This record gives sequence, structure tokens and C-alpha cells, in this order.
Amino acid sequence: MPNDVLMVRVYLSEADQGRRRTLVREILSTLHDKRAVQGVTVFRGVAGFGSDGEVHADDMLRINVDLPLVIEFFDEPEAAEAAIRFLDHLVPAGHIVSWPAKRYGAAVPLPKRG
Repeated sequence: MPNDVLMVRVYLSEADQGRRRTLVREILSTLHDKRAVQGVTVFRGVAGFGSDGEVHADDMLRINVDLPLVIEFFDEPEAAEAAIRFLDHLVPAGHIVSWPAKRYGAAVPLPKRG
């Protein structure tokens, strides 16, 4: 029997800065240290563009490419929503999306946070 989870995706770029370090590192460290969610994956895109229309691509001739990053995680809906509320003040407006999903392998329940 599948478990209901909430998938969350956060869109950033390599150049986005947090308070003390890059925003992706700040988010990753905070989610890890607070044990806010069970696990997080960061994807680095090879190309992309945002609302400004500027294309960022992995180009060997350019030193500073500012590639797109995607942070993705899923957890029980309550835990994922709590993480979203925390991230909402760190991440540029409109850069967090979520959707309901099913986690299969119900014989292995999500571990409890300690």
C-alpha cells in the first residue's frame, strides 16, 4: 500500500546567495541540521533560463556560467509543508513548487525524526 507524500522542488541558480554562503548550501545545511525532511537531492542543470530571459549554459569558454540548480525532496505532507514554510523566507518568490505523490514500498515506513 503506498504512502501519501508531498514532493517539493526549489529552483535556484549557482549565484544565489544566502546570509553566510551560497543559498543552496545554506538550504541544504539547514534542512540537514534541523532534520526537517528525510533526505534532499540537489540537481545541477546543464542549461536554463528564468524570467529575465537570459540563457545560462555550461559553456567551456565562459568562466562564470551561473547554472540552474534544483533542490528536491519528499516527505510526509506535514513535514514537507513545515519545510516549505521555513524555506519560503529564504527562496525568491515563486521558486518553490509542490505536488502530492505516492511513495511505494509501504513495508518500509518513513523513519521518525529524533
